[in-house]
Amino acid sequence: MIEEVFKKLSWLGHDGILYQNKKTIYFDPYQITGGPPADLILITHDHFDHCSPEDVARIQTKDTLIITESDSAKKLSGRVETMKPGEVKQWEGMTIEAVSSYNTDKDFHPQKNNWLGFIVTIEGVRIYHPGDADFIPEMKTLKADIAFLPVSGTYVMTAKQAAEAARAIKPQIAVPMHYGAIVGSDKDAEEFKKLLKGIIDVRILTKK
Repeated sequence: MIEEVFKKLSWLGHDGILYQNKKTIYFDPYQITGGPPADLILITHDHFDHCSPEDVARIQTKDTLIITESDSAKKLSGRVETMKPGEVKQWEGMTIEAVSSYNTDKDFHPQKNNWLGFIVTIEGVRIYHPGDADFIPEMKTLKADIAFLPVSGTYVMTAKQAAEAARAIKPQIAVPMHYGAIVGSDKDAEEFKKLLKGIIDVRILTKK
C-alpha cells in the first residue's frame, strides 16, 4: 500500500507536494502555474514561499478547505481552519496530525510561533511533511511511512542533518525537498541519498 500511495504523490518544487487520488491535496504550493482543483490545502507557516495567496488562488475553489496555523490564516480567505502542534483532525476518512516545526540553531522559525508540520494518514499510510524545520527532538518519536525532508541548510536542515532525522524517523521511503528554488541544489538531494544508501530507500523526485 505504501508504494500505491507514493505513486500518487508529486513534488512541485521547493516544499510543494501534491497528492492526487479521490481527493486532491496540496502541501505548501509555491511557484505553481496551476493544477487540479484542490480539495484540501495544508500550509505549514506564513513565510512567502509556503503561504502564497497567489498560488493558493490558482487551485482554490469555494469548497477547498485550507488548514494552517494562525499567522497564515490571516493572509488567506475562503474555508480556513487553524491547528496547533499536537492537534488532530479527521477529514474525508483521513487523519491530519499537526506536529511541531521549528529551528534549533537559527532564528528563522522559532518554536514559540507554533508553526506546523503535518502527518496525513491516507489508506493507512502515514505521510510526513515537516515544514521548515531542523532535526528537532520531536522527530525521534514520530512514525511515518513516507517522509519528505528539507535538505538545503540555511533556513532548514542540511543534507547531513536530514539524514540523521531520517534515521530517527525510519520511514520506508524518504524524499528530499526544500532545494532548487530559494536555496539548495540537486547536490543536496544527492548527498542526502548517498548518506542513507543501504539504510533507507531515498527517492529523488523530478519537479512536476
